[in-house]
Amino acid sequence: MASDNARLAAARQLFTQIAAQLDARFSVHLWDGSTIPMGREVEPGFSMSIRHPGALGTLMRRPTAENLVLQYVKGHIEIDGDLIDFAGMLREKGQRQRMKGLKKWPLLKTAFPLLFAPVPRVDVEHAYRDEETGRQQARRDNKAFIQFHYDISNEFYALFLGKEMQYSCGYFTDAANSIDQAQEDKLEMICRKLRLKPGERFLDIGCGWGGLVCHAAQHHGVQAHGVTLSQKQLDFAREKIKRLGLEDRVKVELRDYSTLEGTYDKIASIGMFEHIGIANMPTYFRKLHSLLRERGVLLNHGISRRAKPTRRAVKRIRPERRLLLKYIFPGSELDNVGHTVDTMEICGFEVHDVEAWREHYALTARHWYRGLMAHREEAIAQVGPEKFRMWALYLAGASVGFADGSIHICQVLGTRHARGASGIPLTRADLYA
Repeated sequence: MASDNARLAAARQLFTQIAAQLDARFSVHLWDGSTIPMGREVEPGFSMSIRHPGALGTLMRRPTAENLVLQYVKGHIEIDGDLIDFAGMLREKGQRQRMKGLKKWPLLKTAFPLLFAPVPRVDVEHAYRDEETGRQQARRDNKAFIQFHYDISNEFYALFLGKEMQYSCGYFTDAANSIDQAQEDKLEMICRKLRLKPGERFLDIGCGWGGLVCHAAQHHGVQAHGVTLSQKQLDFAREKIKRLGLEDRVKVELRDYSTLEGTYDKIASIGMFEHIGIANMPTYFRKLHSLLRERGVLLNHGISRRAKPTRRAVKRIRPERRLLLKYIFPGSELDNVGHTVDTMEICGFEVHDVEAWREHYALTARHWYRGLMAHREEAIAQVGPEKFRMWALYLAGASVGFADGSIHICQVLGTRHARGASGIPLTRADLYA
């Protein structure tokens, strides 16, 4: 077994060799306090701290994306500085090619004394304990999926979501707008796209903390009905409805949308589509179709991904996606917008508009991440350091993914098809008046 001094010497030599090939703008701090610059011109605000030799040992023994994330979540590896900016630095032109060009065998030979370094035990409890993909229908539990993610605590989400507690992307009429302004503008744009009118029956599926149903009732005069599977969200929404004096116009329930009956004039599904699962989308859209009157309007807003060339590619779960399923969003699955449109038409909808909000979500997630970091100590006190790091990484990764275009989000507007005029205006001028 290697001595502590041998492991330290190996780590220093390892990162010195990597630096010679990588020439990056960050530094590495080792557990003894020593620093290795990873390039000729390092930025003071960018660094990575290796807190224990076992962090490198375990990555050698199990070099997976999940293990790397877990070493960060457990605090064995720290990123010092803004994660979004750090990721941007690593993705600069030429950096990825230099990383791919690293000669692995000489590095492994240098790092050999670290191979059996033990890592301190830190348990990460924040993982979904059942089948997390949701593809096994017999084991799919939508309520458990939703409550795993949303029922952390309302106080935790309040640290970064903004005053309206909106957990879907804002709408930035100006990139410099605050998250609160962007969320207010989002709520108004949704209502305008739906062409809400006083007295109409409006349904919000996955109503969250009640922001949309309250806005629609207050500003557009509708009778609003919201459903959620999160008890924490329901409690918050009911308190808000009472505080605003909207009990006669807004009702929210802890209920699965599939059990709903009756007829609505307008339906919004904002940020819950990702939880449906591709195999269940025909059933989902047929149910929404059955709830709408003729020419009733549906706005379906969901995160999406690029279309895949084969069925096998569609079913493949990438490592970063599996991490998201296990630790953040169990049961979720992303569709491509073309298939969403096809399914809506097959299920009896006429599609009128498709609008991409990808860059809006990049800005939104950046606000959320930085809001969480601004309340770091409060968040750690509420959920613990491991869960805090998991969420910081998730929000930063979401911002980077939407900014790069590796993930997308689209709003699809449709009406329940009927012969003749759809009822949607001939132009979109009313959206921006």
